[in-house]
Amino acid sequence: MDVIKVAFFVLVFPGFLFQFVMAAALEWMDRKLYARMQNRVGPLYTGQSGFLQPVADLVKLFAKEDLTPAAADKFMFNLMPLVALAAVCASGLLVPLWPIKPFTSFPGDIIVDAYLLAIPSFALFLAGWFSSSPFSLIGASRVLTQLFAYEVPFFLALLTPAVIAGSWQITEIMAFRWWEGPWWSIALRMVGQTIAFGVAVTCLQAKLERVPFDAPEAETEVVAGPLTEYSGKKYGIFRLEKNILMYTGAALVAAVFLPSFPIGAILGGIWLIAKTLVVVAILSVIRASFARIRIDQIVVFSWKYLAPLSLLQFLVVLVLKAQQG
Repeated sequence: MDVIKVAFFVLVFPGFLFQFVMAAALEWMDRKLYARMQNRVGPLYTGQSGFLQPVADLVKLFAKEDLTPAAADKFMFNLMPLVALAAVCASGLLVPLWPIKPFTSFPGDIIVDAYLLAIPSFALFLAGWFSSSPFSLIGASRVLTQLFAYEVPFFLALLTPAVIAGSWQITEIMAFRWWEGPWWSIALRMVGQTIAFGVAVTCLQAKLERVPFDAPEAETEVVAGPLTEYSGKKYGIFRLEKNILMYTGAALVAAVFLPSFPIGAILGGIWLIAKTLVVVAILSVIRASFARIRIDQIVVFSWKYLAPLSLLQFLVVLVLKAQQG
């Protein structure tokens, strides 16, 4: 029975099947919101109001011919999509649905989750590097450059709720009562949380390589960047990985930054999904509000604004912890 429970947890809920459904739903919502903000319609015909369009796109990609360039390193070229997909799926297993504590939960799991969310970027870099295409190489170098720009601020932002809650375990961070204590303590928590939330959402947008941080895959400059030589099933896997990454990243940010309440398993799961939808909606607004910026501007923006803000909110947290001590 234990084997069956583990298999159900990994493959069905909250494993791959649930993540696939959530990723498809979030992509549909993102495309609809993005289209509406640009005075367009968005997905319309496949399913009710185009709800099944993300699934149809994946089915179409998996049905197309799958080519491997002759000059590419075939082993690495074929392996990287699977590595990226496995990393984001494993990351999703660490995000708990309140008050269910998954068997994968352990002290320090937020550090492991942040690490797993960084692996897809490395996989994308290696995918472009071993494609042996000029466009792929340029895109791969941009992926790595951008990674070093946003990863530190993202990690520092995640430290804020962990330090305030006094735990590196996601379930304990979610269970922490932010609204209790002296008024000045609550105010400092809210200041630190608000700044850290803004930094985390911005870095998540960069991690997803969405506008304005889509320089690695800029169509007008480098075709599709590191994915230029990918087609068929492997390209479909990368696209599925990116959609699941949007779900797992948004769910993690929603879990540790937005309030949780002990309202039972079903309502708690619905509440976490609702918070995740809010984070994705913010990502859609950012995507629709800005134009692409150059890779050097991304680095300057990250180290001139995101990093100082993340250090500022961390300083606020340290002052709070010192006062409490």
